[in-house]
Amino acid sequence: MSQEEKQEEHPALEAAVEKTPYAELQIEEEQEETLPAPATTSPQRSKPKVPAAAIIPVWIVLSSAVIIYNNHIYNAMQFRYPVFLVTWHLTFAAIGTRVLQRTTSLLDGAKDVHMSKHMFIRSILPIGLLFSGSLILSNTAYLYLSVAYIQMLKAFTPVAILLISWASRIQEPNRKLMVIVLMISTGVALASRGELHFDLYGFLVQAAAVAFEASRLVMIQILLHGLKMDPLVSLHYYAPVCALINLAVIPFTEGLAPFYDLARLGPAILISNAMVAFLLNVAAVFLVGAASGLVLTLAGVFKDILLITGSVILYGAPITPLQIFGYSVALSGLVLFKVSGGK
Repeated sequence: MSQEEKQEEHPALEAAVEKTPYAELQIEEEQEETLPAPATTSPQRSKPKVPAAAIIPVWIVLSSAVIIYNNHIYNAMQFRYPVFLVTWHLTFAAIGTRVLQRTTSLLDGAKDVHMSKHMFIRSILPIGLLFSGSLILSNTAYLYLSVAYIQMLKAFTPVAILLISWASRIQEPNRKLMVIVLMISTGVALASRGELHFDLYGFLVQAAAVAFEASRLVMIQILLHGLKMDPLVSLHYYAPVCALINLAVIPFTEGLAPFYDLARLGPAILISNAMVAFLLNVAAVFLVGAASGLVLTLAGVFKDILLITGSVILYGAPITPLQIFGYSVALSGLVLFKVSGGK
């Protein structure tokens, strides 16, 4: 996931965390599918304006490309080292954001973030730990589950956020939200019931990824409430932290095996894969500033439908009528959640 999980993916989900009281959230990733972009809000400084009609197709293509590219590396090329690949994406992003900071105005917002040692230890580090966990787990799931089924499971993320918010007593449940939770949960359950190649371990890994991502978004609201950071500024601060965390994890999970296998993968694949993920974050900056929350949500829904359809065509992943029905119910709940303002 590298960045597809969360840049998964859905800038609207991140932006809503900053813009509304606690849980006005919408769908994904994606970060998902990817460095999902951390805490976001409307850019503070003037940036080049790109029409929504122009940037949305670019974002959809890049978001889908990250997920499909990563899945191709893991399964078709048999480079089954998600922790290493996520670490490489984060390292590339850390370098890329600093290059952009010195050569463009895209990261001018970083000048308005006064990063103290206290803020780093209290906020950035714990959120970075959750971010790393989310990225590693969501990418690991691609080793066991199909792209289509993972996208269906990601629809549960807003429900997980609401459940965590209710358990933390930072938001009170109401009848409307309970109906939405029931719709999404039922839809995801039906999609799981209809999965022909269900893998329990992969399901648990993706469920854990959703829990980590939901916890990260709730913690952003609690610890960084009012702090203005667009996707690239967030990536500027989180990428180095997450890269170091993941680097410390590699010896205990994948060891030296991915480094021995790098020659087979080749530099062209590594660089192009990380570049696509990084460009997704750049596109997210323009996307958040160009479109409303509802448009972002609908764009995310459309992207997920295209991605599921594409995975069926490209990889022959079987989709049952029960899965189609269940996912339709879940998507209806997601759209209703956004239209209702998450309240």
